[in-house]
Amino acid sequence: MRKLCIATAAAALTLSASALAQEGVIIEPADPMVTGSTVVVPGAVRLYVLEQRVPSVVYEGDVVVGEPLPEIVEIHRIDGYDDYAYTVVNEQRVIVDPQTRAIVQIVE
Repeated sequence: MRKLCIATAAAALTLSASALAQEGVIIEPADPMVTGSTVVVPGAVRLYVLEQRVPSVVYEGDVVVGEPLPEIVEIHRIDGYDDYAYTVVNEQRVIVDPQTRAIVQIVE
């Protein structure tokens, strides 16, 4: 009986040590990945983009969040919001990152 109690206590300590070891796991940061998830854009930016009247550009590619627009597509800066620009592509208003030209959000 005593051996059984000692074995049970040893097993419990082993499991506790494993659980504690899991708390100390170090996760290396990965490079940012673009996903199709929704990005929260300031309401003032969305409103500004909806109010602007610019001609739509015909673009052969798909209008997809995360995909960059080619240099031939003119993007328009938004005063007071250096991190955002916009354009209209294939009749869809899009908010764009002006540094990468990647589509941040499709405004509907």
